[in-house]
Amino acid sequence: MKNNYWALIVGGSSGLGLATAKKLAKHGYHIIILHRDRRADMDVIEKNFAEIKAMGNECIAMNVDALNAEKRTAIISDIKEKLPSGEHIKVLVHSVAKGTLKPMYSKDTPTLTATDFKITFDAMALSLYDWTKALVSANLFASDTRIISFTSEGNTKALPNYGAVSVAKVALEALTRSIALEFAPLGIKANCIQAGITMTKSLSMIPGFEQIKENGLKRNPNNRLTTPEDVANAVYMLTTDEAKWITGTVIKVDGGESLM
Repeated sequence: MKNNYWALIVGGSSGLGLATAKKLAKHGYHIIILHRDRRADMDVIEKNFAEIKAMGNECIAMNVDALNAEKRTAIISDIKEKLPSGEHIKVLVHSVAKGTLKPMYSKDTPTLTATDFKITFDAMALSLYDWTKALVSANLFASDTRIISFTSEGNTKALPNYGAVSVAKVALEALTRSIALEFAPLGIKANCIQAGITMTKSLSMIPGFEQIKENGLKRNPNNRLTTPEDVANAVYMLTTDEAKWITGTVIKVDGGESLM
């Protein structure tokens, strides 16, 4: 199935963002991926992007700092030039995983500062609004746009070294509700997906992630962790016509992990 709609994925070179890009491409979406990666990692990343292109859709990848306000303006201008006349972005996926992982208290290691909280908040929460507002102003959204972002169980549970990210996730959910309410006249629907413990690059950066992984397996009644593909399936579901009445909510995609 091919269509003239585009999906913009902010943070799409790995993990949930990449799995979502592949899923949407399989269903006919043209893909724009914004990512920030080192040159040393690009061989693997380029192979994944080539896989998306092989599906027969357009795939535009930009290795840029999507969190920089000045560069965001230039990126949007570039997107407007690249999109064929009359085509719009129907799906915006916010998959930014840039946060500070430090304890609040420690006798022998650095602890969270106000700057750490601000950097994490700006990247993992406020940037969702920044991108939404900028794309609306540029008239790049379709008439029935779906905005989807990713939260975690850290939104309600305190986890060691996760304080700054927890604050950002709670804010992300609040922003999603407000976006769903205030941009509804434009046909925009906005939702968060709360994934279960998923083996991604981001998870492996959390101190003690092996214990988090083990605990997730013990709690999950389906006896496995969530996969990026599980989450991508849910994202696709939220882009369908049948999901047009779902907005402003948090949907758990964890195989029942959070039940225990």
